[in-house]
Amino acid sequence: MQTEGNELLISAASAWEIATKVRIGRFPEAETLERNLMEFATAAGYRFLAISFENALRSGRLAGDHADPFDRMMAAQALDLDIEIISNDTKLDQFGVRRVW
Repeated sequence: MQTEGNELLISAASAWEIATKVRIGRFPEAETLERNLMEFATAAGYRFLAISFENALRSGRLAGDHADPFDRMMAAQALDLDIEIISNDTKLDQFGVRRVW
């Protein structure tokens, strides 16, 4: 849900991660979310954030030991767009992102 003055983005990396984890059985409770993610995100007012070629390069080049490719991509997008990322993962801090939560 958006608050006044803030635009909420949902990264294609989030959709990729949810779909992957549902498919391999690591997130079975999210099957309904995965199946309806675009509709849920649209109804909540989120804007979809595609993965660019530049995002991919930056993600791969980020120094640090955080191995999760989805988190690395979202960090790269946040850095490329100079935006905050909503996550409770303190490992993202090593990339210099502005993290909320």
